[in-house]
Amino acid sequence: MGRLCPRFACLLLLMIVLALPTAGEETLSADAILDRVNTVVTAPRDQTLHLRLVLLDAAGKEEDRRALIVWQKGKDYRMGKFLEPASQRGIGFLSLPDDVFYVYMPAYKKTQRIASRQKSGRFAGTDFSYQDLGVQYYTDEWSARILETGPQDYLLELEAVEGNSSGYARLRLRIDRQRFYPTAVEFYDEKGALAKALTSRQIEEINGYLVAREMEMVDLKRNHRTVMVIEKVEFDTGLDDSFFSERYLSRSEG
Repeated sequence: MGRLCPRFACLLLLMIVLALPTAGEETLSADAILDRVNTVVTAPRDQTLHLRLVLLDAAGKEEDRRALIVWQKGKDYRMGKFLEPASQRGIGFLSLPDDVFYVYMPAYKKTQRIASRQKSGRFAGTDFSYQDLGVQYYTDEWSARILETGPQDYLLELEAVEGNSSGYARLRLRIDRQRFYPTAVEFYDEKGALAKALTSRQIEEINGYLVAREMEMVDLKRNHRTVMVIEKVEFDTGLDDSFFSERYLSRSEG
C-alpha cells in the first residue's frame, strides 16, 4: 500500500479529531439527545403561531396559499384553524393527550375524531399529515440509536415500537449539536421507503425560545411540497387547558 500524501493525512487526522468529543464535552446516548430535543421544542408554556402555507407542484410552481393559526401548550395540547382562503376558513384540528385527535369541518358543522390508522392521511390537501400536525414528542413511541455524530449535528434513527400510531415505521432526525433543535426529519413508510422529508430553516431565538421560521415538507411519492412560514409568534400568553376543546375548535372565529 502506498504512502499517504502528507496533506491528505493531515486532513484525515483533522476530520477524526473534529468528530471526537472535545475535552469536557458530555457523551450522550440517543435517548438523552431526544430528551434534550423534547425540552427545547416544548420549552414555552404556550405559544400562538400565525402561519402561511404555500403549496408547490413538482415544478416548484405555486398552487395555493393559505393562512393558519395554531395554539400549542406544552407537549400535550395543540389546536389549529385555517383563516384563508374563504373556502377553507374554519377547518381545524385538535390534538389532546392519550393520542386523541379531532378534525372540524365547518361545511358539515361536525367534529370528527380521527382513528390512529387515519393519521397518516393528508390534512386539508397539504403535504402534512394529521400526525405531523400533532405535538412532536419523540421519546414516547420510538426506539432510538445514533447513526452519526458530526462536528455540527447528530443523526439519529428512530424505529417505531409496538403501539406506535404515527403511520411511519422509521424516522431519521438530524439535530443541531449545540442547540438540540431538529433541522431535518425523514419519514419512512411501513415498506421501508422514504415517504416524506421535513426541513427546518431560519432557526432563531425569540424571547429565549428557538423557532424555525420556515419549514418545508416534501412528499416524495407525489413529488409535491408544502412550505410553512411563521409570520408571527406569541409566547406564554396563559392559555388554559380548557381552551383546547371541541367547543373552541368548532367556534367560527379564528
